[in-house]
Amino acid sequence: MNKNYFAHPTALIDETSSIGRNTRVWHWCHIMKGVQIGKNCNIGENAFIETGVVLGDNVKVKNNVALYTGFKCENNVFIGPNAVFTNVSNPRSFIERKSEFKGTLIKEGATIGANATIVCGNNIGKYAFIGAGSVITSDVPDYTMVVGNPAKFYAHVCKCGRKLDKNLYCTSCNSKYKANEKGEIFPVGEK
Repeated sequence: MNKNYFAHPTALIDETSSIGRNTRVWHWCHIMKGVQIGKNCNIGENAFIETGVVLGDNVKVKNNVALYTGFKCENNVFIGPNAVFTNVSNPRSFIERKSEFKGTLIKEGATIGANATIVCGNNIGKYAFIGAGSVITSDVPDYTMVVGNPAKFYAHVCKCGRKLDKNLYCTSCNSKYKANEKGEIFPVGEK
């Protein structure tokens, strides 16, 4: 079989998975059937990716992350080590609830900090930043940084990941943002 990605010999990859060009799958990973992984991704040591998960291009999944059925992320997403994702809101070991799986969508360019927990059914906006150890119990808007348990608004952030000043300006890369009437933040020049 001619594959265009790297998989460490200890990785277990089911045959019906799709893995893009130049993706790297490291030690002791398990990628189940029906998973779609884009190109140029990095799947860190001891990751588990369950049936039906979809990862875009240039996604980094760091060590010890489990992604369950219903999880999807767009391109350029960073998922920090030991981040936790769920897909059932009220699990019991003695009650099967596969028909109640709730999805989670991580949008373009978002960052999930180490040890953060994302409760299923909540989505993370474009270029949002989830602080390490935070617990997400509601949707996170685009260009927003949240921290804590439960996570709360901390700052607006630039596409480059730096906090914006009170004028919605990034002193790191000189990008300017504005807010619409709903309070949603976006780069100047976009709608």
